[in-house]
Amino acid sequence: MNAALPPSFRVRAVLIDLDGTLVDSVQDLAAAANAMLAEYGRAALAVDTVRSYVGRGIANLVQRCFGSEPVPEGALAAFRRHYRQTNGRQAHVYPGVIEGLQAMRALGLPLACVTNKAEAFVPPLLDAMGLAGFFDLLVCGDTVPRVKPDPLPLLHACERFAVAPQEALMIGDSLNDVRAARAAGCPVICVPYGYSEGRSLQAADCDAIVPTLAAAARLLVPVHS
Repeated sequence: MNAALPPSFRVRAVLIDLDGTLVDSVQDLAAAANAMLAEYGRAALAVDTVRSYVGRGIANLVQRCFGSEPVPEGALAAFRRHYRQTNGRQAHVYPGVIEGLQAMRALGLPLACVTNKAEAFVPPLLDAMGLAGFFDLLVCGDTVPRVKPDPLPLLHACERFAVAPQEALMIGDSLNDVRAARAAGCPVICVPYGYSEGRSLQAADCDAIVPTLAAAARLLVPVHS
């Protein structure tokens, strides 16, 4: 491939992360986390601190909120209770997301949202953001037994779409997405604006870094059987 040219991806399906890729939901997550911490007499956390905890599912976020201390009994249920109230309230769709999803649909590509967020919170958030109608499949943090960076969620989506992993592009914002894609055998591109657990993504980590989902769509070459 000519290094001066942008890469292109011949694909039959696209798998897309949610938090930090499609939607900036950190304000809602931080509100729920701090409401949970208040119940246990703990100090509130800065939004940027909570941002660095996002990516490996709710149980991991709750654990990190308590640092090295054991998670109190009932804390996970408390977070879920508060997040049901805050989910979608201050979240917003990132620039270029709607245009990118529209372009991918126009190419005739099936789309899956593959997220570590628990299923109870995914459809309400997608509905609130006006994104639900774009997706043919949701693979959530409790759809299969393991979450990203394990490859199982991606492999499950590929199986449901009846495509080989190398024919399904993963789009995400973090090393969790990259590692899951590499382990599954999927090509992977990343957006630079997400959470990534406080670690910056490097071009060497993935097949491309694009500024928006709209830019990602311009790299796709659909393959239809």
